[in-house]
Amino acid sequence: MAKKRIVLALGHHALGTNLPEQKKAVAETAKVIADFIEAGWQVAVTHSNAPQVGMIHTAMNEFGKLHDGYTSAPMSVCSAMSQGYIGYDLQNGIRAELVKRGIYKSAATILTQMMVNPYDEAFYTPMKPIGRYMTAVEAKEEEEKGNFVEEVPGLGFRRVVASPKPVSIVEIEIIKAVLDADQIVIACGGGGIPVMEQGYRLKGASAVIEKDRAAGLLAKEIDADVLMILTNVDNVTLNFGTPDERPIVQMDLNEAESGIREGQFETGSMLPKIEASLDFIRHGRNRKAIITSLNQAKASLEGKAGTTIKEA
Repeated sequence: MAKKRIVLALGHHALGTNLPEQKKAVAETAKVIADFIEAGWQVAVTHSNAPQVGMIHTAMNEFGKLHDGYTSAPMSVCSAMSQGYIGYDLQNGIRAELVKRGIYKSAATILTQMMVNPYDEAFYTPMKPIGRYMTAVEAKEEEEKGNFVEEVPGLGFRRVVASPKPVSIVEIEIIKAVLDADQIVIACGGGGIPVMEQGYRLKGASAVIEKDRAAGLLAKEIDADVLMILTNVDNVTLNFGTPDERPIVQMDLNEAESGIREGQFETGSMLPKIEASLDFIRHGRNRKAIITSLNQAKASLEGKAGTTIKEA
């Protein structure tokens, strides 16, 4: 009998912000991941990278300015670096936790490229801020390079990039092979590296893919049974931020779609999680998505916590 598969999508709270924080956070996160592996699940892990990729992008650009012969790094390169850096800690943390439990499996990080549509509307309206705040002079230099910049009153200027929808996962067959071998895979980190086809080559796009959409696509492509999106809240809520706020324990597709139409889910945070969940569930049978916190992950899978979304 085939093992059940789960995609665990880690938010930035599960990884920390800087090097020491990440090391400490990953040690705790690895315990949760190991719980699922110990329970017999095949696990694919994906993760946020916002603080890490911002740190790398800033460091590389500043280094290029200060030292002759060096250049700034494009977003695709920074994304690849962040995948490797986070994956390194995750796979070692998972391995250590599994060995403690007498489980001898490997965890492998796969640098993952995501194909995007060059005509995606997101490229015409960049909205994702990256890097540090800049002066007006620095912002003008960025615009002269063809980059988009927005002013944040009282703070300065920031570069903004597009956030296109992922169309396909370039390394999907390798990811499936690792799971078929009953090992743990870490993939699509930070939403993956957005790329576009140019002849025989893949060219990195100046963009950042929404990590929840990438997690949903990964879950769909590996035919997972469960997509679990781990964030900083225990439940999805209705009427968020009002006196009538209430947690949702379970939603079917129709109820989730109604919530989207009513504007119940915040565009920059909960909405992409809900949309990714719906897309995953629609493209398979007997699938469910769970949105919850890291601390409630195990209980949520048992239906005792979190928000579960499934067919009616």
